[in-house]
Amino acid sequence: MEPISRRRALLLGGLGVAGTVAGGSGMAWTMSSSPGPVSGAELMQPPEERSVDGQLQVRLEAAPGPLLLAGRQIAALGYNGRIPGPTLRLQAGDVLRITLVNNLDQATNLHVHGLHVSPAGNGDNVFLSVEPGSSFDYEYRLPRDHPPGVYWYHPHRHGLVADQVFAGLFGAIIVEDPHVIEASVDRVLVVSDVTLDGLGNIPAVPPMARMMGREGELILVNGQSHPQFSARPGQRERWRVINACVARYLRLRLDGQDLQLLGLDSGRFQEPQTVNELLLAPGNRADLLVNTTVGESVLRSSYQSRGTMPGMMGPGRGPRFPTEGRDGVELATLHVSGEAVPSPTALPAQQAPADLRSSSVSARRQFVLATGMGMGGGVMRFTINGREFSETRTDTTVAMGDAEEWTLINTGPMDHPFHLHVWPMQIIEEYGQAKQAAVWQDVVNVPANGRVKVRVAFKDFRGRSAYHCHILDHEDLGMMGAIEVR
Repeated sequence: MEPISRRRALLLGGLGVAGTVAGGSGMAWTMSSSPGPVSGAELMQPPEERSVDGQLQVRLEAAPGPLLLAGRQIAALGYNGRIPGPTLRLQAGDVLRITLVNNLDQATNLHVHGLHVSPAGNGDNVFLSVEPGSSFDYEYRLPRDHPPGVYWYHPHRHGLVADQVFAGLFGAIIVEDPHVIEASVDRVLVVSDVTLDGLGNIPAVPPMARMMGREGELILVNGQSHPQFSARPGQRERWRVINACVARYLRLRLDGQDLQLLGLDSGRFQEPQTVNELLLAPGNRADLLVNTTVGESVLRSSYQSRGTMPGMMGPGRGPRFPTEGRDGVELATLHVSGEAVPSPTALPAQQAPADLRSSSVSARRQFVLATGMGMGGGVMRFTINGREFSETRTDTTVAMGDAEEWTLINTGPMDHPFHLHVWPMQIIEEYGQAKQAAVWQDVVNVPANGRVKVRVAFKDFRGRSAYHCHILDHEDLGMMGAIEVR
């Protein structure tokens, strides 16, 4: 009999989250009771690790265990016994060293999502495998001109990514501004989702949910269900928002408050943009300023259709859960009251973003993201340019120093957020319209049956890295390619 492949095992449910959390035996932690999620507690911030004198040394232990999530003890995975893991705060030019300790019962590794660092050796090398019971020392050297912004870390061992992130392995990275932006509070808001059974276990994910891209029944902020927090009128708050969901799109609103968007992903606007609503695809991040006014405001994620597959019921056809109506779900509540505070100082001038629109390009390529049935029917295939990912194959080769123009084409009925590691993308054309400003992101949503044009400057680093759909189930099922810059 032909051995079963990892991809087929995923679709058959052979690597469910229950197995990830509790081990190959599929046994789960035993919980003595089954309370529901606890909502409304004060918002907590993840612990922080800050660089000193250009250095940050961190130990991250990936391990299972009863962990606090949504106000109850559940069987999950965490870094250093928490969900999310610690926030890492860096400066441009710093050296970040992370010792990853794998106390899981399966392989893992680490991806520093969005950081412009070397993918070679013990850098942001997602082809490494850290085996159970072992550890690995990563080292990342940030360039002196590394852009400030919001980044994050999570596992990237192909075939296991969605399960491990869904179970709680993620944390924030902040690269600080060279000139301080005055804010009364600097909040990290890591948004994730998860499904729990009555005993506090994460159940195995059925094949259809993997093909659609799983969406959890609970949407959490810093591992909490609908936390509360307070401010005084006139404050300028800094919110670093990360969409750490496996597949869920977040259409965010905070009605009643003045929002200014400094940037998305590693991109920064020269002038902050006033926004009423903000769409974050899986993996996207936002750097927001909130100028507070009196009242109670709910941070809400409105319903966002991301399409569906023919013949399948799923998130594209309407809200999945009774708590998620067309008005969306409440993530957190901000209470603003009391005596007004003095106005903050003016924002420092921001550097104009690089702009490749008028630059020459050395190559133009197309990347076709597609879904379809395998030969003779059978398992659904998730491909880029007609091929499922193979760790032994390099799909794209680029010369260091070149700039290229890529057309990202989605031939299917579901949106696919496209993520390129190490080198950010400038969006040139979207929804058939040319961009009128320099917009940089490392996760770019490619709408169903649509296309997006981007340009990439392959500067600073040589090495082998990856691009993929950031619906992490689709990545695990094959919608990923390997790129080498020589």
